[in-house]
Parts: sequence; structure tokens; C-alpha cells
Amino acid sequence: MSLNIQGIRIPDSKMAREATELVRDTETDLLFHHSSRVYYWAALAGQQRQLKVDHELLYIGCMFHDMGLTHENCSCDKRFEVDGANSARKFMQQHGVSTQDIDKVWTAIALHTTPGIPEFMDPVIALVTAGVEMDVLGINYQGYDDDVRNAVVDTHPRTPAFKEDIIQAFYDGIKNRPQTTFGNVKADVIADKEPDFIRGNFCSVIRGTRWQG
Repeated sequence: MSLNIQGIRIPDSKMAREATELVRDTETDLLFHHSSRVYYWAALAGQQRQLKVDHELLYIGCMFHDMGLTHENCSCDKRFEVDGANSARKFMQQHGVSTQDIDKVWTAIALHTTPGIPEFMDPVIALVTAGVEMDVLGINYQGYDDDVRNAVVDTHPRTPAFKEDIIQAFYDGIKNRPQTTFGNVKADVIADKEPDFIRGNFCSVIRGTRWQG
């Protein structure tokens, strides 16, 4: 089901349609609807910021941003963001997308959990993060009218316990590769689910090197 809100709709291209089908078939309903909402929040944020963005590339970035949490796209030794970015790259290469545009989407996905950087980059990169931050963290929640929020959620529902459900989904996708959470927000997820988890410490790494002094 496609929503048309404030002139924003899911791009009606062959690549976008195939992306929708692939993500729906690969991800859980929770992640599929989350990713779909992220696109609308991202595109609406683009309107708010008066950014000119390629909506097809933005859609691919939003829809693939959590593909690295799935079993089919797990490398088991890389950050899930990188796995998702690599999945999007492979998909776009099959559709003849330029290297420059692929790099934009790859970076958007790879950086979507790294706050404070994407907002200063290309609109595709900035807006994927903005969409994720709205749906998961509620950042700029007040910037969307009630009727807009309701329309998006009616089309792509949040589960009744979405906050806990998405944390669990994050955990399920990264629990077998805790070493990839060093220095990023997903260490918080494992610590939340595993009270005995000992996260990597940047200062300890520095002190533990073979350098003298």
C-alpha cells in the first residue's frame, strides 16, 4: 500500500518496486514497516529543510538501512550497518545505478547510527538518518502534524510495544557479533539485554597498545 502525503509517495520505478518486494520478503513485518515509515519521515524532513533529494535513492537507503540485521545479509564479522550498505550496493549494481549514487546510499546506511555527522553531508545521507531518528528516537516528533503522523502509522503500523520490539530486533541481529558494537550505539542494546556484557573501552585500547609512553 502506498501513501501520498504532502506530495510524497513511494517512487514508482522498477528499482523501487523490486526493493519493496525484496525487503518485504527478507525482513520481518516489524522491520519492513519501520523502514517504510523511515522513508516518509525522511522525505518529509527533506521538505522541512528545503533540501533537493533524489527520492528513489532516498527510498533505497531507507528500505535497506536495517537489512544487515537479517540472517540473509549477516556477515557475522562486520557492523550490521555495513552489511546493510553492502546489500544495497549489490542490489543497485544489478539495476545499473552509477557508482557515485551507490556510494551516497552506501554511506547513508553505514552512518545512520552515527549521530552528529550525516546532517552535514549529502541530502540522501542526512535524511536517512533523520528518518531513523524520528521513528526510533522521536527526534523532531513535534515537527510532524498529528494528521501526518497518523496517516503514516495507519499505513505502516507500529506494533503496540514497538519501543521494546525494535530494541529486541536490534539485539537479535547483533547478539552474535558483539565485537562489532565497539564505539557505537548498539553496545547499549547488548548491555540492556545482557547485564554481564563488558563493552570495549577506547581508553583501555590506547593503554594496551605496544607503544611506549
